[in-house]
Amino acid sequence: MNIILLGAPGAGKGTQAKRLEERYRMVQLSTGDMLRAAVASGSEVGRQAKEIMDAGQLVPDDLVIRMILQRIDEPDCAKGFLLDGFPRTTAQAEALDAMLAEKGLKLDAVVQIRVDEEALVERITGRFTCANCGAGYHDKFQRPQREGVCDNCGSTDFVRRDDDNEETVRSRMEAYRAQTAPILPHYEAQGLLQGVDGMADIDEVTEQLYKVLDG
Repeated sequence: MNIILLGAPGAGKGTQAKRLEERYRMVQLSTGDMLRAAVASGSEVGRQAKEIMDAGQLVPDDLVIRMILQRIDEPDCAKGFLLDGFPRTTAQAEALDAMLAEKGLKLDAVVQIRVDEEALVERITGRFTCANCGAGYHDKFQRPQREGVCDNCGSTDFVRRDDDNEETVRSRMEAYRAQTAPILPHYEAQGLLQGVDGMADIDEVTEQLYKVLDG
């Protein structure tokens, strides 16, 4: 099974992708991770990407497509893949369609985890973690049982991500809308686009995804 998973920052896409990997034996393909791996490997594509990134430029679509093409040829992708972070434009979606067609492959679904932006801003800006063990907490939804003390390890040292502030979160939301909105009609026209309620409980979102993909 080959799918694209779409979701705004903080929508829980990473958590759900891991569960889908386990259930369907597919491989999550993050373009960011693939770029880093390609650069580290010293491959031709990696060397070209490194030169472009070192110059402070965006890696062009054709290079990203070549990188994905090489990655899905690897044995672990034989049972399917989940694309995360690509495509982000209609041109990328069309190029991906052409690439898959050349290889005799197709997408089985494009699933959007839909969220309420105001609720998502609250969800992201309120989260913090234990600096010692990494346990996650939230100002409103999941405070430590003892104020200022980690339930897991007893540490009193907590941290917040620098980019988990309202201005940055809203900027990331705006960028996501600008990137994602144009590709939705592309996949809707192909009958591939499905949506799940990302504001539901984590396990409920998972069940929704299973229902979509099993169907």
